[in-house]
Amino acid sequence: MAQAKSDAQLAEEVDVRSSRVLRWRFVMNLALMLFDALVYFATSMIVLVVSHGTNLVTTRLQLNLPIDPWLYSAACAAIYVYCMHVAGVYHRHVFADGYQLNMLLLKGGFIAWVAICALNFIIQCNIFFYMVCLTSLIVWVAEMVVRFIARVILTSKHRKGEYSYPTVIVGSPEGIGQILKFLNQRRQLNYKPIRLCPIRVNSETGLIEADPNTELLSKEVHESWNSPIDVIEYGPQLAGRIAETGAQTVMVTDVLDRFSDNLSTFALQMESVNLEIALITSALDIAEHATQMRNIQGMSIMTISLPQYSPSAQIKKRVFDLVVSTIAIILSSPIMLIVALAIKIEDGGPVFYKQERIGLRGKPFYIHKFRSMRVDADAHLKEVLAAQGQELGARYKLKHDPRITKVGNFIRKTSLDELPQFFDVFMGSMSVVGPRPQRSFEVAEYDPVYATRLLVKPGITGPWQVSGRNDLNEEESRQLDVSYVQDWSVMGDVVYILRTIGTVLHPSGAY
Repeated sequence: MAQAKSDAQLAEEVDVRSSRVLRWRFVMNLALMLFDALVYFATSMIVLVVSHGTNLVTTRLQLNLPIDPWLYSAACAAIYVYCMHVAGVYHRHVFADGYQLNMLLLKGGFIAWVAICALNFIIQCNIFFYMVCLTSLIVWVAEMVVRFIARVILTSKHRKGEYSYPTVIVGSPEGIGQILKFLNQRRQLNYKPIRLCPIRVNSETGLIEADPNTELLSKEVHESWNSPIDVIEYGPQLAGRIAETGAQTVMVTDVLDRFSDNLSTFALQMESVNLEIALITSALDIAEHATQMRNIQGMSIMTISLPQYSPSAQIKKRVFDLVVSTIAIILSSPIMLIVALAIKIEDGGPVFYKQERIGLRGKPFYIHKFRSMRVDADAHLKEVLAAQGQELGARYKLKHDPRITKVGNFIRKTSLDELPQFFDVFMGSMSVVGPRPQRSFEVAEYDPVYATRLLVKPGITGPWQVSGRNDLNEEESRQLDVSYVQDWSVMGDVVYILRTIGTVLHPSGAY
């Protein structure tokens, strides 16, 4: 009975901590919503005044009834805030992510623009179309500036440990290390690791037990987090001991498989003291699919699908590729001309380099790049690899490749060598965004999971190019590629393009 009382007290303490977090998150979102409404209201009124559009009337049914401009702007501001909510702008995981947040602001602004245009059509008021467009554009720019300032302030608070979620990470030492590295790179997610709980599956009983490999865990923590984190041992009353640490979230990385008895039992223990559970799923987890339940003659059937692979979505991606590649070819033509001249002047060899790669569904195609190596580079690949103690394979790395020319070194670091690939995109063998194209000997090493990357066209840029490139290990590269195959969208591709611009300006892992 005493233990039950203790659990109840711990649950109440966790609930109080969660309430505090929910309170500051609610206050922050409310402040953002009010500010967004104020920005749209003020911008709308200014545009109306400057455009002499304050004498609003509705011409519906030839009534010519007056409309209060203040009331009209307030209604549009309310629509704008609602559309931002629908777009996911106020979600806790995107607030501090610059690229994703700006795209969601654009998405929400577009939805609001459509909704306000529809409102004007319904009430048939004398608002000019350009006034709605100008208001939307000004608000979008203002919102990006304000969100940038708010992001800087919030990030500084996070570094001090404020406005974060104290988290206990549960999983294998390798899984814990992987998540620590991810959280170290994504501080904006607000998860603050305060304890680690290494576990493993007992091969005889199939039950979860503590993993005693402290040496491996220490190595993973040192490489991924750079500062020690206390360990809490898996065992009886784990939920209560986690609650006593001040944790709010328990993040499960691996070992505890979804839909398993082990996870169900673990989740019940954590939820009994009101701890939040964050489950890290695999790249091919069913949770990312659209699901639909049907009952057919007493039998429940669940169907799953990935909406982005529908014919309409494929057409959208192809149109997106055509538009982006056309614009890129036109804008980069002067740069391509300068690069071509520099390559020709350096050694007199060919400007372009053509190589066979494996594309959509395993079909070979030729990729075109500006030549960055000596003319005889391919013939000496095995020789260079051997000199550095490496072999041909999907993940060979050459930080100091003697075959690269001086011009080639520059255009590689700035990614200018890939500009001719926009012609490959225009012709349809590649996409602007997608997994990096690989050679046949690399594809030969794919396992069934990694082979799913062949279900989409390879891209000029993608998750690998903007996430560290050659500095990533094999597992990280695989996960990025497979996750993209499952989660791609046109809006997501736009985010990758914006992140690529940042990577070009501040290159990392390019060699």
